[in-house]
Amino acid sequence: MNTFHLQIVTPDGLFFDGDAEKLIVRTTTGDVCILARHADYVTPLGMGQAKLTIDGKVRKAACIGGLLSVVKGEVRLVPTTFEWAEDIDKERALRAKEKAEERLKNANDNKELAIIEAKLKRALVRVSVSDK
Repeated sequence: MNTFHLQIVTPDGLFFDGDAEKLIVRTTTGDVCILARHADYVTPLGMGQAKLTIDGKVRKAACIGGLLSVVKGEVRLVPTTFEWAEDIDKERALRAKEKAEERLKNANDNKELAIIEAKLKRALVRVSVSDK
């Protein structure tokens, strides 16, 4: 299978820099699959599972927020959070989920509600990815 150059850069720095065969990520409008020779493309990222195929092997990760760009065959994923499935502390994610669910019951206004809902969704993504 053909490959493309991929960089994953988080606020903490360069996370991945190498060749990949396929990248599937969640955008704000749904999942997108990037293969070699993809057309130039820019989109904001949503919250969901990312799948990266390298040397025929699929790695899964929680990918939350940020931006994806494809420019002249170079792919750059700039997520707010990117965490390989095997590195996710599932117990911590479950605690975060439970805490967010409890806080939802006592939300005082729309701003607080939106923040709590985002934390809950992030926790759900992390739990889901760690289960697979």
